[in-house]
Amino acid sequence: MSHNETTVSRAIRRYSVLTCLVALLPIGIGSVVTTLKAGMAFADWPTSDGQNMLLYPWLNDLRNTDKFVEHGHRLAGMLIGFVSIGLVVVAFTKERLRWVRLYATAILIAVIGQGLLGGMRVRMNAQVLAMIHSITGGLFFTLCFNFVVATHRPSGGNLQRDQRTPVWALGLAILLPVIVLGQYVLGGLFRHLGTMLHEHLMGAVAVFLAACAVIIAVRRSQISALRRRSLWLASALFVQIALGLGSWVTKMGLPSTGRVVVANSPAQNVICSLHTVGGMFLLATATALTFETIVCLRRGQFESTRDVFAPTMGSQEGMA
Repeated sequence: MSHNETTVSRAIRRYSVLTCLVALLPIGIGSVVTTLKAGMAFADWPTSDGQNMLLYPWLNDLRNTDKFVEHGHRLAGMLIGFVSIGLVVVAFTKERLRWVRLYATAILIAVIGQGLLGGMRVRMNAQVLAMIHSITGGLFFTLCFNFVVATHRPSGGNLQRDQRTPVWALGLAILLPVIVLGQYVLGGLFRHLGTMLHEHLMGAVAVFLAACAVIIAVRRSQISALRRRSLWLASALFVQIALGLGSWVTKMGLPSTGRVVVANSPAQNVICSLHTVGGMFLLATATALTFETIVCLRRGQFESTRDVFAPTMGSQEGMA
């Protein structure tokens, strides 16, 4: 992300957005698969009930929700695979920047890895692999999201200086994705294995406090790009809190108000699935803020750290 001082081609900028949007399909449908516990609707892979995945009569399964959703997840996985191949082709034919080509290649490799991991989950019927597949799906979206951010960063221009952001806020901003990822893992353990509920709740408090501290500090920054990233993070955090509360109500109920749980109700399935996707967006926006912070650090834009990074600023600006 920090390598974009030279303008990236329009073709790559547009294709990066397409890749990120298409990546939402398998991840979103996959969260529904997990909610419905439909991961083993087919016992075989890469075939579906012994048939070629592309030739399987998918629409005939409208009444069999598990098979319909799981096969939709498989087809969406194939689609992002084809789109990722196209991304690499565009990168190597339309783009001269080496880091863009490497990033596009990394996305394709990640897609292949995700597909193989999903296949292993089915063939081994392993719930732990299902959890890992879900977590790496969130990491893959984060990769795609930040590719969009990286390719759309403006090149050149005067560097804005910041005299307001304290060192502790910069350190916490860099650490934040690790905290969010830990909470994402705890959520996966609860969804897939039914464990770590209390740890997940405590993790939610930790993420909320850490993210709020970073947002409040960075919103005062004199660097406009950092303020924008903090706004993204604040929006993702607000939505995720709302979805978390909704998931609790639909999954656990509220006995004091007479609210009882209706297993596999449409509200439960939709909100719990969206809560997983919301966690992924929170991770992506936290990572975007971290990368922007690192870029500004390497450019020596923070007065609070200028004495530390100034000696290397000149040698790093070419990579920023």
